[in-house]
Amino acid sequence: LARPAAAAAASRSRHGASTASPASASTVAAAARGVRARVFGGSAGGCLGPRRQGQGASVAAMAGAAADDTPKTETKKLWGGRFSEDIDPLMEKFNESLSFDRRMAQEDIRGSQGYARALAKTGIITDAERDQLVEGLVVVGAEWAADAFEVKAGDEDIHTANERRLGEVIGTVAGKLHTGRSRNDQVATDTRMWLRAQLVILRGYLRELIVVAVERAEREVDVVMPGFTHLQSAQTVRWSHWLLSHAAAWQRDDMRIADLMPRVNTLPLGSGALAGNPFGVDRQALAADLGFARVCPNSMDAVSDRDYVSETMFWASTTMIHLSRWSEDLIIYSSQQFAFVKLSDAYSTGSSLMPQKKNPDALELLRGKAGRLLGTLTGFMCVMKGTPTTYNKDFQEAWEGLFDTVDTMSDCLQIAAGCLATLKIDPEKMKAGLSADMLATDLAEYLVRKGVPFRETHHISGAAVKMAEDRGVSLSDLTVEDLKPLCNAFEADVVGVWSYEKSAESRDTEGGSSRRSVLEQCAKLRKYLEDTESELQTA
Repeated sequence: LARPAAAAAASRSRHGASTASPASASTVAAAARGVRARVFGGSAGGCLGPRRQGQGASVAAMAGAAADDTPKTETKKLWGGRFSEDIDPLMEKFNESLSFDRRMAQEDIRGSQGYARALAKTGIITDAERDQLVEGLVVVGAEWAADAFEVKAGDEDIHTANERRLGEVIGTVAGKLHTGRSRNDQVATDTRMWLRAQLVILRGYLRELIVVAVERAEREVDVVMPGFTHLQSAQTVRWSHWLLSHAAAWQRDDMRIADLMPRVNTLPLGSGALAGNPFGVDRQALAADLGFARVCPNSMDAVSDRDYVSETMFWASTTMIHLSRWSEDLIIYSSQQFAFVKLSDAYSTGSSLMPQKKNPDALELLRGKAGRLLGTLTGFMCVMKGTPTTYNKDFQEAWEGLFDTVDTMSDCLQIAAGCLATLKIDPEKMKAGLSADMLATDLAEYLVRKGVPFRETHHISGAAVKMAEDRGVSLSDLTVEDLKPLCNAFEADVVGVWSYEKSAESRDTEGGSSRRSVLEQCAKLRKYLEDTESELQTA
């Protein structure tokens, strides 16, 4: 399947700084030139409005000034003022998170730009200082995008790294950016911004999978196959009915992610460490600026809430359970003993010893990864359960699990769609898997239509099955004469029961296995996807 351009562009590297497409070194230079032109004179324009006069220094000059007025000492910790001893190097490594939270670099940049604009509205910083902060952050963001950002000792997380580099670019005014802000509300804001974008991408992949299922169901609606309960042959169904049974579960997964998105898209910034912001920041305006639909209603809850992480993990785990069960069916159906389907070589592997083997590794990995994500969810819930209000460093354990969950879901949804789009079915093998005893319920229903109570017909049909087994013949081989002793209601037209197609067609209620019903299910799924498409644009 071809991935949509928007989704491909937004796709993340495993350990990269952001989901943005990499920029060249010239991009960084261009960004720097833009800063010089926009902040310190030259062409007007951009979103910040007219610049004040007398700001003719270049970014390079500002960086030089920063070097002049900053003591030539090791990088200071954001929290180091009350400490007199150096941190243990092992503790430094134990405590750092930049190795994995760097992927939120661009979100941290955008959140900080929005916060600088909010501070300026309060008057606590000037418009000129706002412009220096915002434009300096453009340079820092361009460095991350170009993979040119130089990490230095003391950069324990993405927030520290960006603020340290901002100070190198624009000087001491960078120290005003954190006014009234804590890393507690900052990290929660960054992760929500990052996650909301990722959920849109994942939802797109999930919906692609549903589309593949619907298209196959429409195209292959006339193929009948055995339906199973307890993995025992049960009743006749359509291959398309089986496909749509899984698409129905995926639709619920799509509904769940849609329900989750508004709670992710809620702004914690402006809550400070826990007690709120003392400088009158307009959180509603800040939310609008950063694309959030609402603000967290309580500052203490805002910095301690990680429900959006656990909910994402729960959504992923539930979706993976559905993918795992779907995979298990196809693993069974692709075995030589069934041979209902044949997987594409693109999603299979061989054996290092047995030349004849074609293993359904993609499906087995989907099944296996479901277990890992369930473990991630359980582990995170255990981390959270004993933490007191409000922020605790335990929360840092959320990010690696969250990032892995998102990465794994991205891969799994695309692999599943690829497997389903390329597998081949064998209608004759499916038909050969049907047996007359699977029509025993139809035999009972035949008598119901003759006026016999169902509870009696169930026993009569069971007696017919035993009769056939005792004689070593198929149920359909029994004649009217054979069946009459069991019930006088049997007539010559009973031979019409022994049709698999008729059996499937008789289930013509909404959601059933008749051709009409299956195509109706396809139409409903298509309409659902059409009606909710706009949600991907407004999330």
